[in-house]
Amino acid sequence: MRAVVASDGKPVIVNDYPAPPMTADGVRIAVRATALNRADLMQVRGQYPPPAGAPHTLGLELAGEIVDVGANVTGWQVGQRVMALVAGGGYAEQAVVHHEHIMPIPDNLSYEQAAAIPEAFLTAYSNMIEIGRLCDNERVLIHAGASGVGLAAIQIAHVSGAEVYTTASAAKHAICRENGADVVIDYRTQNFADVIRQTCGGVHLVIDFIGAPYWDDNVRVLEKWGRLVLVGLMGGTEKTISLRDIMAKRLSIMGSTLRNREQALKSALIANFSGWALPLFANGDLQPNVWRVMALDDVAAAHALMRENQNAGKIVLTL
Repeated sequence: MRAVVASDGKPVIVNDYPAPPMTADGVRIAVRATALNRADLMQVRGQYPPPAGAPHTLGLELAGEIVDVGANVTGWQVGQRVMALVAGGGYAEQAVVHHEHIMPIPDNLSYEQAAAIPEAFLTAYSNMIEIGRLCDNERVLIHAGASGVGLAAIQIAHVSGAEVYTTASAAKHAICRENGADVVIDYRTQNFADVIRQTCGGVHLVIDFIGAPYWDDNVRVLEKWGRLVLVGLMGGTEKTISLRDIMAKRLSIMGSTLRNREQALKSALIANFSGWALPLFANGDLQPNVWRVMALDDVAAAHALMRENQNAGKIVLTL
């Protein structure tokens, strides 16, 4: 089968890569589309190896058609359209996925749209709803608002009844507003903490993908009993901090990863998300953000676009 691996710091297509073996608890999927994530770029550079037991081919999400089911699998049938969260192996013509890590594709969505859902929306839901405990009428600050996860988080916060603040470059403000952001802050020309303090005084929850450079202002902008969830560290990992404000404001600081979570925890997350979100995708209240669709042959160009921060939403590859 055709698949993409990391080689010499680049994504490289292999035309005769071995198909993954079938498992008793798995379903075999003929992959029609997959989507890019920052983790793919890091894996290509050798900075984010796959967890033990995961495929070494790239790709954390996919959409396609079931072509075989394992001996222990019930409730899924050959021919069903599904989308899946995977720890690797999404950039390939076939994938074998644990049956609890797949979701049915709503009838109104294409394979390309469905491929843009699993990693982005599950990450946003997990960190904002389950870990961050976002409530109706709270104020949330979502950094990197025009990223795939950022736009998913904006939508989820909006439909949950929160007041949404986000940071993005000026060229990407419109798409953030279209997805439900109430206030969009240009991180290149404005200090987000100053804007929020002047606008509303503070927020109850911060979802941060940047890390060290934003620490001080994240703490400054949080209300008492506020929560900060660290989802990414794109700006750096080390920071000298004062613990006084954390204690004085009674803040909760939480970190989160998804790719290396235990299988049972992923299964529970996917089950909870499916029950909550799939009806919202079916009625249009939630919508995947596909910025560009490209062929698998163009994977290197697709990675270059993401590295250069050109995309607003997901880059999807078709197979």
